[in-house]
Amino acid sequence: MISMATKPVVPPTPSLPATPKTPDDGGALVVERTTQRVEPPKMYQVVMLNDDFTPMEFVIEVLQHFFGKSREAATQIMLKIHLDGKGVCGVYSHEIAETKVALVMDAAHGAGHPLQAVTEPVE
Repeated sequence: MISMATKPVVPPTPSLPATPKTPDDGGALVVERTTQRVEPPKMYQVVMLNDDFTPMEFVIEVLQHFFGKSREAATQIMLKIHLDGKGVCGVYSHEIAETKVALVMDAAHGAGHPLQAVTEPVE
């Protein structure tokens, strides 16, 4: 009985060209580092406007829920809004300030209150 042995088929491996090794002659190029100054983003304040219809308690709840204010701080801001016609709720980057305004407006609309909030650039 004669058996024939076959060699397994092995795909050829691509050979990478050999890179010649050169000794470091100490003449390496050094690039100077330059520091770049990046301006901080422009900040915007979220301002609530007074109206004669939105309950003060609702304004306090909004300040606590969306701006993370304590009960005392929210009450002080609500009184400033009531007495001065507007009050600053917080200072944020543009995108966050716009998001906060949208959240406040949605909550006020959902509760049936005409509460208004706007963003203003901080100068």
